[in-house]
Amino acid sequence: MMKSVSVWKQELAGGAHTERLASLYCCAPEQTPAQAARYAAVLDGLEKTFGAHTEAGLYSAPGRTEIGGNHTDHQHGRVLAGSVNIDMIAAAAPNNLNQLRVQSEGYDLCVIDLADLTARKEEENTSAAILRGECKAFQERGASLSGLDVYISSNVPKGSGVSSSAAFEVLIGVILNDCFMTEKVSPIAIAQIGQWAENVYFGKPCGLMDQMASSVGNIITIDFADPAHPVVEPVQVDFSKAGLALCILDSGADHADLTDEYAAIPADCRAVAAVCGGEVLRDVPFETFLANLPECRRQCGDRAVLRAFHVYADNDRVAKQVDALRADDFETFLALVTESGLSSWEYLQNVIPAGYKEHQEVAVTIAAAKHFLHGEGAVRVHGGGFAGTVQAFVPLTRLDSFKAEMEAILGKGRCHILSIRPEGGAVL
Repeated sequence: MMKSVSVWKQELAGGAHTERLASLYCCAPEQTPAQAARYAAVLDGLEKTFGAHTEAGLYSAPGRTEIGGNHTDHQHGRVLAGSVNIDMIAAAAPNNLNQLRVQSEGYDLCVIDLADLTARKEEENTSAAILRGECKAFQERGASLSGLDVYISSNVPKGSGVSSSAAFEVLIGVILNDCFMTEKVSPIAIAQIGQWAENVYFGKPCGLMDQMASSVGNIITIDFADPAHPVVEPVQVDFSKAGLALCILDSGADHADLTDEYAAIPADCRAVAAVCGGEVLRDVPFETFLANLPECRRQCGDRAVLRAFHVYADNDRVAKQVDALRADDFETFLALVTESGLSSWEYLQNVIPAGYKEHQEVAVTIAAAKHFLHGEGAVRVHGGGFAGTVQAFVPLTRLDSFKAEMEAILGKGRCHILSIRPEGGAVL
């Protein structure tokens, strides 16, 4: 929704968006001026970078936390995930250049010619690939694309496992949807467009969970049995009423050089599925996998077999987690979170990158968190793994000491206390 830049600034300064911001950021009304200032800052950034614009739109896409189903999505399995109250925000305004120009704070300007949306091999693993791919996907859905300037700011840590990449993809999708689609596509479609751009243009064989959690919002469980038509259901839960805080621990390790590690997981799982006559593990009954175990070991190796064991078990755990949360059975839920974390480390093997000895940041983070929880709460690697973050459910009675103890090891500001955001990709 475009509006005069001066009007936006007046409204933000005057508190006109207090209720909306309090909802998006899960905070009290008196805490919203800091969020309003972020949006005013992206408007300033837009003007400073691209020059004056008569009107602009304001947009947001949240980071996400995976609560259940570690690496099950790319095998057409089940996941449990939630959007969180940190996000990537943008101001966007028209230009007459027929270019999409995107400036993210701290990065180089990225420019896409809207007359040429063909995938480019040399753009793989770049933001330009995502932008070009999403523009192409929206064009194919009927978007009448025209020039647009976008200025982006984020408090979603890059490479941290809270999926800044999905937030970026969803943010661009929300902007393109708002600006260029007469008949708006759904949040689910925005997520699918982001995944398609990442798979086809960016060159990363990711699943759909990250984009879906960011785009749809709140806590949701998703069944990807039919990935073209995923079944998305809300799961109403308030962890604070259970005496729990959701913490994301930044291990300090970066995902940047680990694309091959991530790509190997779906490749291993698909190789096992192929031996058993399927495309992905969801196509193959567990009993069929067991019957073909010797041949799977021979053709795929033991690591692939262990990863398959994890995917089958974690897929089943998601349904149990959903049932536990809906019954307010947090003891069972926490036990399942712990089981998932152990399975990821032992079977999926996505805690320590292959061959790493001196640097095992995620493993140290998990070990320290378990120690300081003294048998309470739950801890697990989440997301892609290997680097980034660890998830902890921390009793509120231990929260202050836990945060201080973890930050003494990891560094100040690396224990993020988050809330579940009730809305996904948003037009302010």
